[in-house]
Amino acid sequence: MKYFYSLLLTVFCLLSYAQNPIGIPQITTYESVDYKGGSQNWDIDQDKNGILYFANNEGLLTFDGRHWKLYPLPHNTIVRSVKIAEDGKIYVGAQDEIGYFFPDKSGVLKFHSLQDQIPEKDRHFSDIWNIAITSDGVFYRTTDRIFHFKTDGVKVYKPSHLWEYMGENDGKLYAHDSGKGLLVFNNGNWDVLAPQSHFLQDIITSVLDYSKDTLLVSTLKNGLYLMGSNFFLKKQTRYDEVFKRDRIYNLIKVNPHWYAIATYSGGCYIIDKSGNIIQQFSSKEGLYKDNVRRIFLDRNKNLWLGLNEGINLIAFDNAVKYIYPDRDKQISSYATLIHDKTLYIGTTNGVFSNDLSGTGSDLSYAKQNFKVVSNSSGQIWSLRELNGQVLAGTEDGALKVEKNNGKLIYNGIGTWLFEPFAPISGFSTDIIAGTYRGLQLLSFNNSNFSNEGSINGIEEALRFVVFKDNAIWASHPYRGIYRFKLSTDKKRIVKTEIFTEKNGLPSSLGNYITKIKNRIFVASLNGIFEFDANTQKFKKSEWLNSIMKNKVYHYLKEDKFGNIWFISNKKVGVVDFRSKNKSGYTIVDFPELNSQVVAGFENIYPYDNENVFIGATKGLIHINYKQYTQNIKPIRVTLSSVQVSGKSKIDSAIYGGYFVSKGEIEQKQNVDSSIELDKELNSLHFEYSSTLYEQQNNIEFSFQLIGFDKAWSEWSSKSEKDYTNLPHGEYTFKVKARNNLGNESEPVLFSFTITPAWYETVWIFIFYFLCLCGIIYLIIRRQKQKYQKQQEFLKLEHQRQIEHNEKEIVKLRNENLEAEVNFKNKELATTSMHLVQKSKLLSKIKTELMPLVKLDSSKEQPDDLKKVIKLLNEAEKGDEDWEHFSIHFDQVHSNFLAKLKEKVPALSSNDLKLCAYLKMNLTSKEIAQLISITVRAVEVSRYRLRKKLNIPSETNLFDYLIEITS
Repeated sequence: MKYFYSLLLTVFCLLSYAQNPIGIPQITTYESVDYKGGSQNWDIDQDKNGILYFANNEGLLTFDGRHWKLYPLPHNTIVRSVKIAEDGKIYVGAQDEIGYFFPDKSGVLKFHSLQDQIPEKDRHFSDIWNIAITSDGVFYRTTDRIFHFKTDGVKVYKPSHLWEYMGENDGKLYAHDSGKGLLVFNNGNWDVLAPQSHFLQDIITSVLDYSKDTLLVSTLKNGLYLMGSNFFLKKQTRYDEVFKRDRIYNLIKVNPHWYAIATYSGGCYIIDKSGNIIQQFSSKEGLYKDNVRRIFLDRNKNLWLGLNEGINLIAFDNAVKYIYPDRDKQISSYATLIHDKTLYIGTTNGVFSNDLSGTGSDLSYAKQNFKVVSNSSGQIWSLRELNGQVLAGTEDGALKVEKNNGKLIYNGIGTWLFEPFAPISGFSTDIIAGTYRGLQLLSFNNSNFSNEGSINGIEEALRFVVFKDNAIWASHPYRGIYRFKLSTDKKRIVKTEIFTEKNGLPSSLGNYITKIKNRIFVASLNGIFEFDANTQKFKKSEWLNSIMKNKVYHYLKEDKFGNIWFISNKKVGVVDFRSKNKSGYTIVDFPELNSQVVAGFENIYPYDNENVFIGATKGLIHINYKQYTQNIKPIRVTLSSVQVSGKSKIDSAIYGGYFVSKGEIEQKQNVDSSIELDKELNSLHFEYSSTLYEQQNNIEFSFQLIGFDKAWSEWSSKSEKDYTNLPHGEYTFKVKARNNLGNESEPVLFSFTITPAWYETVWIFIFYFLCLCGIIYLIIRRQKQKYQKQQEFLKLEHQRQIEHNEKEIVKLRNENLEAEVNFKNKELATTSMHLVQKSKLLSKIKTELMPLVKLDSSKEQPDDLKKVIKLLNEAEKGDEDWEHFSIHFDQVHSNFLAKLKEKVPALSSNDLKLCAYLKMNLTSKEIAQLISITVRAVEVSRYRLRKKLNIPSETNLFDYLIEITS
């Protein structure tokens, strides 16, 4: 019997795993190295702004989508529970510590202890495992006490044995006393709802609504119970043994019909009201660990798992899911096809099939039961439905696939794809296969395909082939585009044309040919080109390039609705022509899929509006496109923090993520609470995020600093911004968010003022103004002084010029006088020489007459002769000439003789005469002639004159005469 139960448990486990749907939503893991906290997370809650809170081993952990923050408790104890009240207070419980976090005036969370309100005898207690908030107050649970905080004080409730559970549901507070059973709190009393005997000594872990009058109760080891006003019964399910094995830690409601169960060792289960497992999330599906301490459903229907090590986010309501045909290997997928209620996936390890029977419109919820199609091992390149049959192109040949069986059509030639000729009556009897070595011809007859051999004329590997107007179009990755004309029997090529740069293509490389709207297009490295039948050349498609721009495209696919799916640089998108906007189309990008497609072997299979399959490097991506476009969730942008830095402070938080006004948390900043910053704190760092957790890869932000930026910034995924060295003034920082569907949030605003430095205040500017006025006054005054000095200088210069002119005039006059004196001197000298000559002549005449006088007696001399001699004697003795000369000389030389006579009265007339001649600067020889003496006598006279004047021998006699008479 023991082995029977073990076998039964194993079967149940296998059944539980078989119940999983093929589509797994996005699972994101946050490890302790990501959030910089403790490994274990015990409880989770979310506030009105969408921020998540985790009870962590190292304190209270918060997450806003981009930024983690950790708030330790004063004694660094483990936080076991967290609950957020309507007023925004974040209540936490730990060992020997209870209280709440609330932001201060700067918006930074601060812890406020409530321990001092507990009666002193009960202040030492073990861990707080649960917190519940009702209209009666706040309740904290330890194993031996429940603290009830209300306006009139604190009340302590003790159990008969141990308090094992406490929780709130629909406004009512439930607790489990392991000595009494399940209790409900009514007006200060604990009433028994179900005795402990009903639970077989097990521990209650959750109490939730099941129906109008029925509660669903989960226990740690014994599964689920249903309880009403007059009944209590065990809810029997196929998976009771599974729940008993894995143990239920927590139970929450996902939607009106489904519940999520957190288990100790089996991860997370999603069950319906009948107890059937809809889906299991464990390490095989991508969970970081299978030990789930707490499970929480956020406002966007995402599941958050507090693990024994780390945190997991499950985008449970997301339209994007991942399908893994082989979960152990998570192999790449290259082709997808749905035929006869069967999903076929071509991978690197063969073709996998999964039955879709009984599945709703969203095929990702099909039960997982993948099987490998026989004879399909190895690389699968393509899957194609032709004439109601499924063909698979493999690295070894071609297969016909029927459910889980593969029948070989031919082998030895790797096959890329299949393309039918123009269909007749809904099917084509001839099919072209593009292979590693050219084209292969297949024939269809009696539900079977037969190989008709190679088509002669081409031996190139042709991966992309389309058929149009009785011609085969194929693209080669290095040589360009081929167009073939076949013979009537289709077994040989009669005409080959190659289109390259000469025929309008941008390059012979990287061309992918496709058919859209029954027209030939080429996706290239420089936009999209279309074949022009009139010119027989390719040209840029005005229609598609106007929509999709000149980007690099690697893949184009038209779906049944006329939409065009594309892949560009490993990015997936679609041009949706069913849009109702003015342009008639909408381009939807899928940034969450970036770099996940198989580069070079891109594949998109748009089956219908709810099922689009995209080949990926790991598994297969499923998009419920209808849900994706309708999943319009409100986007909220959150300003996470604002930090300042400057000379005196480094990275000081001035805003911690919460707007507070009058002791209450507000949605926006109060107009009266603008922050003032000193001039030196003029470098700010802003962090912001969006709490749309499941779409973080799709979120972009735009910001503007009013007072500095002239316009909004470009959209970017970056969630922080720095401003440095801002000038003083008033500023308002604005930030908004949007997703890839164009949904945009309302901006959040943060106002602040940078006060001017002392040298930038009004008073200093007044001072500067006064100084400027003073400087201007001084400049004007200086200019006036300078002008006055200049005027004085000009006057002085004018005066000097006048004096100069006068001096010049005097100089000229002196020169004239000097010239005149010189002239007079020359005239005097001439006159003196004339007198000398006259004296010589008279002397000579006298000398000549004297013999005549001596020969004759005096009695015999005529009277006339005697008269002549007498006259000559008188002429020699006469001084009249000298008198005239002296007078004339004094007139010319400023009374020189008179002054000299006055200075030296002892001078004789001969001395004066000698001085006059010296004044005239005559030589001794000339003087001797004038006074009829020898030169020697003149020298003697000069010597005597020096003695009379008492002049030393070294003094120049001429200079002395000038000086004495000046």
